[in-house]
Amino acid sequence: MDERELAIRCARGDDAARRELYETYGARLLALCRRYAADSTEAEDLMQDAFVKIFRVIGRFRWTRPGSLYSWMARVALNLAFDSAKRRRRLAREMVDLETLPEVAKEEPDYGEAASVPLDVLQGMIAALPEGYRTVFNLYCIDELSHKEIAALLGIKEKSSSGNLARARASLARSIRDYLGGGSSNLGNKEF
Repeated sequence: MDERELAIRCARGDDAARRELYETYGARLLALCRRYAADSTEAEDLMQDAFVKIFRVIGRFRWTRPGSLYSWMARVALNLAFDSAKRRRRLAREMVDLETLPEVAKEEPDYGEAASVPLDVLQGMIAALPEGYRTVFNLYCIDELSHKEIAALLGIKEKSSSGNLARARASLARSIRDYLGGGSSNLGNKEF
């Protein structure tokens, strides 16, 4: 069934539709939760909590275009992930204000260099970023939110969002260069 019909049937309490929704979108939602959770157990808990909430409030969903159901579900999961992080106060400790740090040099490797890093190594580099940097990087680069949307979601300034993104990119650039050139941090020998 198409996503509009699936949402309507889920809102009516149809267990077969709920099962189909879970089977169709569960893996994608789990992958999203993994990007924002502290560990895989928390990611699984967040995904389960997201589905519980989705099933409870799916009657509020309004279909607008193909893909809008997953977008709505992803927003529910993201909000839960950020609420969880705020409760633990980790984001508040690691998020930096742009005005408090010196300018970051633009040292991003070119596309060819970055593309030569194996995906699992690159994912490990992203996972190793401080949580604040990683969160903004994922929201901006992977989830394609604007700095204004990120600022509203995290309760920070837009400048802080762009500053954290710049620092995340600079850190990733150093990690990529170290990996490719066998630099001092020796990331090429580190398991992620």
